[in-house]
Amino acid sequence: MIGKLTGMVDSVGEDFVVLDVHGVGYLVYCSARTLQELPAAGKAVALAIETHVREDQIRLFGFLSAAEREWFRLLQTVQGVGAKVALAILSTLRPSDLATAIAMRDKAAITRAPGVGPKVAERIVTELKDRMPALAAVDPAAVRLAGAIEDKRAAGPVTDAVSALVNLGYGEPQAMAAVAAAVRSAGDGADTARLIRLGLKELAKELTR
Repeated sequence: MIGKLTGMVDSVGEDFVVLDVHGVGYLVYCSARTLQELPAAGKAVALAIETHVREDQIRLFGFLSAAEREWFRLLQTVQGVGAKVALAILSTLRPSDLATAIAMRDKAAITRAPGVGPKVAERIVTELKDRMPALAAVDPAAVRLAGAIEDKRAAGPVTDAVSALVNLGYGEPQAMAAVAAAVRSAGDGADTARLIRLGLKELAKELTR
């Protein structure tokens, strides 16, 4: 089995690159994001390779990092996610962004990938939340809050504050992260208005970073 290829970029197609390794051209399928980040034709590149062997064909899938390859493998453990869908997800989300989306239960982010509907996104979030690589710098408090809201266990002011920030135009993951920080600052007994004010301050900080 091939685990890595180092060679020269020969040509790039819609969903593949031909890698020239000592005169042998290997056709390697890649995510759109990986293809965009490849060097120009004639330049050297090393790709982590996942080899799929079928009765009638052998396919090589290439990745610029081992982390991306690990996500490719992990995604395909979910029912309804094959190689094509896994590449579509990795074309839409970087590995770190995918990890964040799963940790924050942001199914909408995952459904942006072509071929991924709500049911598949739900399975990805549910099945991989405890198995994903530790690739996202996500506030653990925000993850717990996301789980509490999902399970209808979050306190009224917390849920109301998140809802208010979402109504102001912020994405739910960003709103949950901001409110989690607000709860840390103000304590569990803070009312909705205080959580909203502190949450807005947190969001403003993010914009200036």
